[in-house]
Amino acid sequence: MASAHMAMLSPVPRGGVGTKQYNGRIHAFIGFKDSKYTMRFPCGGYAPGPVTNMRAGQTINVRFYASGMKANDIRSQPKPTSPNRQFSQARHGGGMCEFSLSYDNGKTFHLIGRYTRTCPDAYYEWPVKIPDNVPSCTEKNKCLFVWTWTANILPQWYMNCADIRLTGVKNGRRPSKSIQIVDFRPHRMRVTAAGDGTKHRSSTGPSRKEINDNMNGRY
Repeated sequence: MASAHMAMLSPVPRGGVGTKQYNGRIHAFIGFKDSKYTMRFPCGGYAPGPVTNMRAGQTINVRFYASGMKANDIRSQPKPTSPNRQFSQARHGGGMCEFSLSYDNGKTFHLIGRYTRTCPDAYYEWPVKIPDNVPSCTEKNKCLFVWTWTANILPQWYMNCADIRLTGVKNGRRPSKSIQIVDFRPHRMRVTAAGDGTKHRSSTGPSRKEINDNMNGRY
């Protein structure tokens, strides 16, 4: 059950596939609990993991991990495939993916990208640009690249965090907008994130307009 969801594959998040902390729960939503682990806010409760170097102005091509992916799929994706030969991915009709930076280990978040409707889909890359004017973040265990997802079909909210070393600019500014944080635990909130209504099949991926908007800070 814990593996039947979605997770960030690249950049490698805390608890992600291939890390020492990987326990099969990285794909679960915040609040998921079984006999072995509870996905906690922030970052699933995982300890700091591998560090990815990033820089201001760089485009990060985010990739996702789907529950039905095999090792060969991880190596070969993303690429178009035949509709008759697809791995299963419980992306719950898409929804809203947001990407952010945190300079304080997940206490605050600075929005740098957003995709709606078909995100996340492991058959595509999702370009996210680090703003040109952000300040550096080099303090150990404090600097994060964060993916959050409000699913469309189910009342679930996901979060993965990649540890980073960010080279920014002198006197840079942190983006002023924050992310949407959703607590579905009371089961009284409605799902409002726009989706494409497809639960497991591959989608159309990010549109050219969405990519252009994200490259130009329109989110």
